[in-house]
Formats: sequence, C-alpha cells, structure tokens
Amino acid sequence: MASYDENESKLLRKAKENPFVPAGLVGFAAIVAYNLVKLKSRGNTKLSVHLIHMRVAAQGFVVGALTVGVVYSMYKDYIIGPKEEQKKD
Repeated sequence: MASYDENESKLLRKAKENPFVPAGLVGFAAIVAYNLVKLKSRGNTKLSVHLIHMRVAAQGFVVGALTVGVVYSMYKDYIIGPKEEQKKD
C-alpha cells in the first residue's frame, strides 16, 4: 500500500492505487450529462423511463469499470507478481 503523504489528497492517492475508479466516475458523469442533454429530444418517451435508462447505463458503466479494475489488479498480483519474484531469485 502506498505511504500516506500529508500534502496528497485521499482521492489522488486512491486514484493512483486503482485508476479504474476515477474512470468509472468520469464515465458516469459523461453518461448522465449526455442523457440530460438528450432529455429535450426524447420524443414521446415518458420522463421516468428515460431516467431509468440513464441510471441503468451509468450504473452499468461504473460496474464495468470496477470489474475491469478488479481483474487487472488480480492479474497484476497473481500473474505478473510471481513472475517478478522468480526473476529476483
């Protein structure tokens, strides 16, 4: 785990440890912003249906980003890590 630096914010520290969390947050914000802009031209779709679709898309992106982050972390710890240990020996 990274050492704690007094000048560094907690968000920046966590972003360095797991870069997929900020990517998920940015994707979430982008999807919400896009769908809010698209809200004007939704046609005859009910507002509640439009908001539900927006929520599902945003949550799906965040879950996908976190899943990719966990898989990458496992790959780094269990596949790349042991290979580097073998090279040191």
